[in-house]
Amino acid sequence: MQEWHTITTKLIQLTGNTVDEQRDNIISAIESQLDARDQLLPHIHSPFTVEEQQLGKELIILESSMKKSLETFTKQIRNDITDAQLKKDNMKSYVNPYSDIARDGAYYDTKQ
Repeated sequence: MQEWHTITTKLIQLTGNTVDEQRDNIISAIESQLDARDQLLPHIHSPFTVEEQQLGKELIILESSMKKSLETFTKQIRNDITDAQLKKDNMKSYVNPYSDIARDGAYYDTKQ
């Protein structure tokens, strides 16, 4: 359970780091920490000592803050992806401003 606590605190620290240049390294580190947690999960079972129960109560609080930090980290990545897509679309409209005009047929002049 002590290892679980250590990994959880590392995850919170990693998701708090928002440097765009290191994002790929941070994502791979987060994935490796989550894999390590998955491997530890089958080894945690009852009966728990009094010390382990106290550590479990602390872990419940850490888990909720870790979930929130992971959600904000993924939300930030999604926002960056949508911003990049919007910039790409905006650049296309500057390069070819008439590409999105609907051409549904010939112009019909009723005054002639």
